[in-house]
Amino acid sequence: MIPKLFASPPAIFANRRQFLQRVGNGFGAVALASLLAEEGLLGSAQGAEAGGGPLAPKKPHFAAKARSVIWLFMNGGPSHVDTWDYKPELVKQHGKELPGFDKTTGFFVNQVGPLMKSPFEFKKHGQSGTWVSSIFPNLSQHVDKMAFLHSCWTDSNNHSPALFKINTGFSRMGYPCVGAWVTYGLGSESQNLPAFVTMYDTLGRGIPKGHAQNWGAGFLPGVYQGTALRPQGAPIENLDRPAEMTGSQQRAQLDLLARLQRAHTPPEPDLNARIESFELAYRMQMAAPEALDLSKEPMRVQRLYGLDNPKCRHFARQCMIARRLVERGVRFVQIYSGGMENQLSWDGHIDIAGNHSGFAQETDIPVAALLGDLEARGLLDSTLVIWGGEFGRLPVSQTGAKPGRDHNPHAFTVWMAGGGVKAGVHHGETDEVGLRAAVDRVSVNDLHATILHLLGLDHKRLTYRYNGRDFRLTDVAGNVVKSIIA
Repeated sequence: MIPKLFASPPAIFANRRQFLQRVGNGFGAVALASLLAEEGLLGSAQGAEAGGGPLAPKKPHFAAKARSVIWLFMNGGPSHVDTWDYKPELVKQHGKELPGFDKTTGFFVNQVGPLMKSPFEFKKHGQSGTWVSSIFPNLSQHVDKMAFLHSCWTDSNNHSPALFKINTGFSRMGYPCVGAWVTYGLGSESQNLPAFVTMYDTLGRGIPKGHAQNWGAGFLPGVYQGTALRPQGAPIENLDRPAEMTGSQQRAQLDLLARLQRAHTPPEPDLNARIESFELAYRMQMAAPEALDLSKEPMRVQRLYGLDNPKCRHFARQCMIARRLVERGVRFVQIYSGGMENQLSWDGHIDIAGNHSGFAQETDIPVAALLGDLEARGLLDSTLVIWGGEFGRLPVSQTGAKPGRDHNPHAFTVWMAGGGVKAGVHHGETDEVGLRAAVDRVSVNDLHATILHLLGLDHKRLTYRYNGRDFRLTDVAGNVVKSIIA
């Protein structure tokens, strides 16, 4: 029986049940706050009071070597044996059958041909003596800035699950990508731009397979997902304020939404994320147009990146935007080279020579310029640049009028530059023909653990509780590749 004292609840409560619920939750919250404070787990309100919210800058677990990441994603699976992993044995064995080869390794089991040498010439470059394919005449001049991981491998030979794996650590959809984990762990140094930006093909060749799941937040709050810049028209849709609305009116609307959300019991994470996206859009209305305006760049810089070259102009714009974004505190930028279907990306099933030389022409000048420009501005030391795809390609040919190469999950090459990696070093090896990672193998979990480590994050401590379990980017595996860390 409820005491008479509470028979008529105060006017601020609609009924007795609401009164008891609020009082009970209040005492529980006080107790919980005390316990969290004792364990050092109680978050500071400083970020929220400063207007930073969930994207306010956070301290890393330990001293970071990099502050930001630019991931150059060669969509479709570039061939390691035709780019960065020179195999003299392929020249010797060209045209011969590969003994014991499993024809189900790739995707097209009925088009498996013999071993095929690279159609490109390889030469040594730099003081490191790095072998580089002739398709990269400009990037070859920067090999002494790079740390090569030649022994990467994955566990899927199909694009969508392999894309999910390299982006999220899992070969199925629904998990947060690397960029989302990084912004969850570190926040953003810029409160007026997205913490995580992604850019995909601007030539109408399509979005990567798996679509926006590749830069999604999965079960993390939606505020940590990537902001995709549109390939045509306004880069960010619906960014401009309606003509009939003033700035003060828009601010009043957002303040009202915030007050309504604070009064809501219990809090709604999805609603919080939506309101935070509105707040970010409000702040971006001035900052984003300036950051994306390349007309302010000197002509010499525009020419350096290749904006005057029709073959690479589109990727040059994206590389220059990436540099401008990290300059302004954006934490994570990912750029996809190539579209969705086979010959519209680095997916050289047919005519590997034409496919890879074409995409190299689109990317070689801009990426080389990006490395040089970051270094000249003193940004390379704090910016981790990553180059790679979702898997490699087979050393045997895929038969056809113009031979190509099928997918190879057992071996691919990734290089990193800046951001605390050693310069001009090589980690791991594939076997003599490049079929499998053979020495000091690097899994996708290892790759992710290394990226997080360079950003000052311990991959085992960066966790998020979901469905009663603590999840992390590297799941229950992953080791930092210490040999490439300066």
